[in-house]
Amino acid sequence: MALLPYPQIDPVLIHLGPFAIRWYAISYIVGILLGWWLIIATLRRMELWKNPPFSGKPPATPDDIGDLFVWIVVGVIAGGRLGYDLFYGVFFCGIWTGRDCSNLPWGYVENPLRLIAAWEGGMSFHGGLLSVVVALWLFCRNRKLDILKVGDLIAAATPIGLFFGRVANFINGELWGKVTTSPLGMVFCNPAIRDRYHGECPAGLLPRYPSQLFEAALEGVLLFAVLQVAIRVFRLHERPGLIVAIFFLGYGCARFFVEFFRDSESMIAGSSWFSMGMLLSIPMWLVAGFFFWLALKKPAPA
Repeated sequence: MALLPYPQIDPVLIHLGPFAIRWYAISYIVGILLGWWLIIATLRRMELWKNPPFSGKPPATPDDIGDLFVWIVVGVIAGGRLGYDLFYGVFFCGIWTGRDCSNLPWGYVENPLRLIAAWEGGMSFHGGLLSVVVALWLFCRNRKLDILKVGDLIAAATPIGLFFGRVANFINGELWGKVTTSPLGMVFCNPAIRDRYHGECPAGLLPRYPSQLFEAALEGVLLFAVLQVAIRVFRLHERPGLIVAIFFLGYGCARFFVEFFRDSESMIAGSSWFSMGMLLSIPMWLVAGFFFWLALKKPAPA
């Protein structure tokens, strides 16, 4: 018997006739708005920008950030879905057959609409991240802004979105953990989930780790705290790119660790423990190493 009760929360917040407003969509909106607010508030704290290499000039204006977030929203949604199609639907399902492949990748050829069918589930953080990086590069190039300085701001705010996204996964009863006898276990089943899946609960009736909450705590709360301390206490943003490096390192480590508890359907080459999520953490560490090198190769600002 699970010692932690799974909450009776309907994944749909409000029904408006044939339309439904879901917690998952709300989580994206809240995460983006809070991230925007945090960056604006950070830019207005002039004591953070008084030293070189800023010398009293913040890396962007509030108007710049407002315009940039339009690009980021498009990148998160489009990149998140297309990244899922590429990493899981094509790469994983085309090489290793997972139990959730549903005739992918050939299903994309038979029904191209599945490429954009995010309402059926499937968004990739790594795909969204790549799209945001491209959007950030194009935007900073267009506005003649320093991409490393602006990138540090975006990286420091990103854990907010990660936190709300993982909480939404928990409410949806998806991306659950492995079966456990631990006191942390819970049964991912409630009336809303049964209604959604025609009387069944996909996670079954055995207690499982709430791995979504583990990710929310590590990728969201802990990583957010580390990055804010790095900026506000140790002023590591004065070495542009260093906050980005810490973000990539921290996210990669958090995701790799939680994959040990997550009941991943994308195990690599029949492995009992090495998943696609772990594989995608490796390039995160490589990117982190590059940004550490980039940020630390020059002498510290005087």
